Amino acid sequence: MGEQYTPGHSANATAFMAARSFGSHGEFIRPYLTPGMKVLDCGCGPGAISVGLAEAVGPAGHVTGVDFGESQIAVAKARSSPNLTFRVGSVYELPFEDSTFDLVFSHALFEHLADPIRGVAEIRRILRPGGLAGLCSPDWGGFILSPTDDQVETAIARYRMLQEKNGGQTCAGRQLGSWLTAGGLAPQKIHGRYECYPDSRLIAEYLALQLERAGDIESGRVLRNWATLACTMFAQAWVSAIAVKA
Repeated sequence: MGEQYTPGHSANATAFMAARSFGSHGEFIRPYLTPGMKVLDCGCGPGAISVGLAEAVGPAGHVTGVDFGESQIAVAKARSSPNLTFRVGSVYELPFEDSTFDLVFSHALFEHLADPIRGVAEIRRILRPGGLAGLCSPDWGGFILSPTDDQVETAIARYRMLQEKNGGQTCAGRQLGSWLTAGGLAPQKIHGRYECYPDSRLIAEYLALQLERAGDIESGRVLRNWATLACTMFAQAWVSAIAVKA
């Protein structure tokens, strides 16, 4: 597909994703979950959000987490339970029969896809008629950084260039609705929110490591230095979208 997952699967990236939870990053889908549902968590990473999904559908329901990263699934399997299982798979070729799931949840995946419409079409295939898809992606065109200067803005711009060079789209959030439509689903609700990181050093380190891995040492240094300043703020815009399979 000509794409590369920019965060990678380093210990830092895995820990960063594992710190998320259903309560912190999955609340937008809660109103649509009911006991007994069969749910797919697409791009589940280390499975931290999957646990909350499984609790929401109860023992009569079932959640399957899928991720293309074998190392992520190895970590996630430690969270397995009678109604929560994990397996390796790609959103482009999901290893399930047509009309298998009542709901598909996908958080922080579509911004990394070179062909998001193909991903939506595959989600549509494995959804039952009337089934729901809930996608959530950040939009780097709306984040708020403070304090800022030319060096910091350049470092952020270089990260965006890196992700886009890898086939991703840093303004994915605002495009979710159109991608869902093009992939054959009918959007029902689109919502935006901000995530304000309580410790800027966490997000700065996460981004710095990715930049340095790509050879941009200076941008990594700038972000780390910025995070040591007093009263820093990194507020990231997220967009969630709910769609139905007619």
